[in-house]
Amino acid sequence: MSVALHWFLPTTGDGRTIVERFHANRTLGGAAQRQPDVDYLAAVAQAAESNGFEGVLTPTGTWCEDAWLTTAALLARTSTLKFLVAFRPGVLSPTLAAQMAGTYQRISRGRLLLNVVTGGDEVEQRRFGDWLDHDRRYARTAEFLRVLRGVWSGTPFTFEGEHYRLEGATAIAPPDPLPPVYFGGSSEAALPVAAEHADVYLTWGEPPAQVAEKIERVRALAGGRPIRFGVRLHTISRDTAAEAWAEAGRLLDALDPEQVRRAQEQLRTSQSVGQQRMLALHGGDLGRGVRGLEVHPGLWAGVGLVRGGAGTAMVGSHSDVADLIEEYHAVGVDEFVLSGYPHLEEAYWFGEGVRPLLRRRGLLAPMTTAPQAGVLTPAS
Repeated sequence: MSVALHWFLPTTGDGRTIVERFHANRTLGGAAQRQPDVDYLAAVAQAAESNGFEGVLTPTGTWCEDAWLTTAALLARTSTLKFLVAFRPGVLSPTLAAQMAGTYQRISRGRLLLNVVTGGDEVEQRRFGDWLDHDRRYARTAEFLRVLRGVWSGTPFTFEGEHYRLEGATAIAPPDPLPPVYFGGSSEAALPVAAEHADVYLTWGEPPAQVAEKIERVRALAGGRPIRFGVRLHTISRDTAAEAWAEAGRLLDALDPEQVRRAQEQLRTSQSVGQQRMLALHGGDLGRGVRGLEVHPGLWAGVGLVRGGAGTAMVGSHSDVADLIEEYHAVGVDEFVLSGYPHLEEAYWFGEGVRPLLRRRGLLAPMTTAPQAGVLTPAS
């Protein structure tokens, strides 16, 4: 089975160092050198499209631009690229979300993917007026997704639960096609929700053995229901491994110990189990050096010293990175949501260096030139 490749839209800003804005706050240093205006984001999206990425993840939070509005603005600047729109069910009516998804699919001609983000940081959630605790947020997400699919059924939908009560909910028309639901979470409260409702279960880039363990748990809970699995990673791919590790070292050298201390102090307060698993990979230790933060061959935890969420990067020659993707694929990962600093240049490093190797190894469909000049689409 071939893999699907996605890129990332840096709607909090971009730069040649690790831009560390994340859910709860903006700590010292790491300020964006490139602001996320529509022209720069369009350049990143176009780079992703021309380099064969299927879609781009757009994050959600008070620390970044709104994902729905940003991606809608980029539809006219792209041709085939899909947009993996992240949003929080706690701050949006499920009926309205169903309606928005339908409208988006019709306007975009089917280019919407949905990333449902339950939220694992109390500080960030309370900015949105959401005061539920961690486990109740996941229970609400489960109800939200039941309602969302019920409204998409095309007939009036009535529901009464702990968090939602609605009668005769409808949308003007269901989305066509129905956008797949991407969902992540590592806690005991999250995994059953993924097993019941997700089309794609996403995890941050832990070593393959740990990812395999999660996949098996979700599969067992799903009881045979089809589900795909994806991993969220950064990438530093170069013509040689030495060049790639030198770039990782440059990113590490740009971090200040006080910057790391403050970021780690803040990240340790997160309720997110996935975030705590990310922190455990490196222990907040800047002094380990660049190769000391290699937590699996070719998997580097340095990004997570200051960045919340996805904190690991695949580092190495193009062949090394392709090997690690194959390793993840062997344990059940079918989708890869990737990024790198800066996102514009790294899209080309990966697209021109790693993607041809994956295609030759039979992990990607070949690309042909579409009728629109310069646009690449999968061959039928």
